[in-house]
Amino acid sequence: MLCLGLLVGLSSGLLARFFELTQAGLLGFTETPEAPTAEVVPPIRRLVSVTIAGLVAGLVWAWLRTRNRLVPSVGQAVKGAPMPPGRTVVHVLTQIFFVAAGGSIGREVAPREAGALLGGLWTRMGRRLGLHDQDGPLLVASAAGAGFAGIYIAPLTGAFFGIEVLLRRVDAEVVTVNLAMSALATLVGGSIKGFAPYYKVGSESFRPWLMAVVLLIGPVMGLLGVGFRRMTSWAEAHRTNGPAAIWQLTGVALLTGLVALAVPQVMGNGRALAQMGMDQRLPAGFSGLQLTQSLALLALFALAKALLTTATIRAGAFGGTLTPSIALGSAMGAVLGLLLACLVPGLPVWQCAVIGAASLLAASQQAPLMAMAMLMEVCHLPVMAFMPMGLAVALSMAVSRLFVAKS
Repeated sequence: MLCLGLLVGLSSGLLARFFELTQAGLLGFTETPEAPTAEVVPPIRRLVSVTIAGLVAGLVWAWLRTRNRLVPSVGQAVKGAPMPPGRTVVHVLTQIFFVAAGGSIGREVAPREAGALLGGLWTRMGRRLGLHDQDGPLLVASAAGAGFAGIYIAPLTGAFFGIEVLLRRVDAEVVTVNLAMSALATLVGGSIKGFAPYYKVGSESFRPWLMAVVLLIGPVMGLLGVGFRRMTSWAEAHRTNGPAAIWQLTGVALLTGLVALAVPQVMGNGRALAQMGMDQRLPAGFSGLQLTQSLALLALFALAKALLTTATIRAGAFGGTLTPSIALGSAMGAVLGLLLACLVPGLPVWQCAVIGAASLLAASQQAPLMAMAMLMEVCHLPVMAFMPMGLAVALSMAVSRLFVAKS
């Protein structure tokens, strides 16, 4: 188990480096918390980068989906489906390549699939040494969660993903294995890519009166989260197969590049848009026009991101919706924060963005513990943030469950 956790962390760290090298090569840019947006890249280069990536990814995925070459999902791998090593590696690297070049989809599935692949290989090897068959799903799920932890430097998030999303059961063995593997993967992944926070946030303390604000943010994000979940679920159910994915994904990538000529925040996994929401402030002496412009830009950028991500999946791309969910939640949380700051002087808008991100993520993924842990870890938030975030996530889940149960 310990060796597997270290190996998964190594794979996540190497994937993070591959992402950085690809981004630097195609865009001449490497994102950081201080500069997450490719706005410094010439617009034409943004357009060419994402369009070429769409063509290449379309060719690879069309080939992988012919002759029954489809790579099993992480959920299928947990249930025992073998992941072919060669095709899985190609599938994983294609996802990272596409997102690094600007494709509008999350990259968190790739390290999870790499972890699941290693978990499956380790399980098959372990059976020869006396490993019980019933231990296989636990190792594969824990390794997948550890892959997640190793690339985002978020051990609790990875553990909760394995427990809450993949295994959906809690006992001492499950918790122990998931925590240990994610912690080790985080150690190795962080040693390769660094332990800095993924998002940059303000320094104001989380005050108790923020609990009143989340009474609005939580339910609104629950509605938006379930809406985004339905959009992406529809896209996944109707994902284009075979040769048609080549031209469709190229077309959607071209559209992404055209939108990015003016709005580079729509590119990639959503980090830029999320950071934009967390950077919002209500300056002293603001005008109504300034406020209206900020609100309109945030809402329009969020809508564009949601539509492009859905279209990208529908066109045949593979990847995640987790980080795009954070982007949408941060942007819309900032919208609510700006409006509320007009009524509540001194309200830190960035806190509304972070809480909005956690709440929408919880609703879209139906994983409240993972969502809350992820925003705490990737933003390096203080423990006091658990109080308003916990209530917001609970309200978001309560609202979203009304609609998820009916779908």
